Amino acid sequence: MERKIRVLHLLNRFNLGGPTYYAVYLTKFMPEEYETLLVGGVKDKEEGTSEFVLQQYDIKPIIIDSMHRSIGIYDLSAYKEIKKIIKEYKPDVVHTHAAKAGVLGRLAAKRCGVSVVVHTFHGHVFDKYFNRHKTRFYKNIERILALFATSKIIALSECQKYDLVEKYKICSNRKIKVIPLGFDLTKYFENQEEKRQQFRSDYNVQENEIAIGIIGRLAPIKNHVLFLEAMSKVLKQTTKKLKIFIVGDGDQHAIIEEKAAQLGITYANYNKDNGGQCPDATIILTSWIKEVDIVNAGLDIVALTSLNEGTPDSLIEAQAANRPIVTTNVGGVADIVLENKTALLSKSNDADDFAAKMLTLVEDDALRNAMSEDGATFAKNNFHYSQLINSISDLYKEELERSGFFKVARKKAKTQRVYKSHRLVLRLRSVFH
Repeated sequence: MERKIRVLHLLNRFNLGGPTYYAVYLTKFMPEEYETLLVGGVKDKEEGTSEFVLQQYDIKPIIIDSMHRSIGIYDLSAYKEIKKIIKEYKPDVVHTHAAKAGVLGRLAAKRCGVSVVVHTFHGHVFDKYFNRHKTRFYKNIERILALFATSKIIALSECQKYDLVEKYKICSNRKIKVIPLGFDLTKYFENQEEKRQQFRSDYNVQENEIAIGIIGRLAPIKNHVLFLEAMSKVLKQTTKKLKIFIVGDGDQHAIIEEKAAQLGITYANYNKDNGGQCPDATIILTSWIKEVDIVNAGLDIVALTSLNEGTPDSLIEAQAANRPIVTTNVGGVADIVLENKTALLSKSNDADDFAAKMLTLVEDDALRNAMSEDGATFAKNNFHYSQLINSISDLYKEELERSGFFKVARKKAKTQRVYKSHRLVLRLRSVFH
């Protein structure tokens, strides 16, 4: 085939998190036969920016100023802008990522007659996000889109597939394919000791202190309140010295501070980029740190207390850095860790159980060290971006073949070859006559 396959990726917004990396890898590393365009909306003010990721991989996306995280009248303008971009770029595949982009992008692609429309559920909003009326509304929208405006749906784990097919009835089994996340994990393997010393120096962590961190946006679904309640229990039961890091930012920042004060745990806000020395407090709220590999190297235990998750990239990154994990067993978490080998799994929203699991790791140095041995190998073998690229490329080709795209392309190529041969014959005749 002479021309490249054109793929348009549409992302909700360029904030820190797994979806940005996912879309960037699919934009940067696809085989030569593909041409890709990345389009996205505007991040919320309290979210960390992923512009440095785009710069790192030399990607210049199109930003739709009217596409925001929340729902509003501006969504109509965003929809029109997406349609305009599709008509100008003429993609063979439109691949949408997450909820807002998935709705607007699939509707626009369907309206514009795009051959193949793919959607990735990076998570879902069908549990613990909204009240039952709003949840029912969103489920019905996704069912309609899956049926009439989507060629293929990608789930990031078998657990997520079960949710979408069996639990919430979003789509049929034949419509969905499981393709795990992929990451560029190299930086998590390299210079671990040097990075560890850097982090612990920047944040004043003593050699005899166990550093525990939770990484992600400060939002209700991440359940930082449970994390604080559990850590309060751990602090009362251990004689070990602990330093606790909350890495990220969001609309729950003030609530987290209030909860820490209520529990009688000293806390401070500090980011090394602002200068000065890290305060002497048990909990340090760092806001966003883009060098997550340095954070993981400096921690001794990584935590996650979410009420719902798709495939949390923070846990994959923690394993790549050989850091033991304590996490709630929600969403696709169990599919991306080795239970009791790289992670201890806790009941959802159970502070006592989470505290017990955390206390086990805090108290048992040998167990903590043992759980720091297998993560990097597991992450490298299962979540490197090369596997993601190969799987996505195969999926695109399968769907394009099913749509008749290659048959039409081959016919056009044959017509062009015949036309060129005919022109050559005419030129030769003119020369010899």
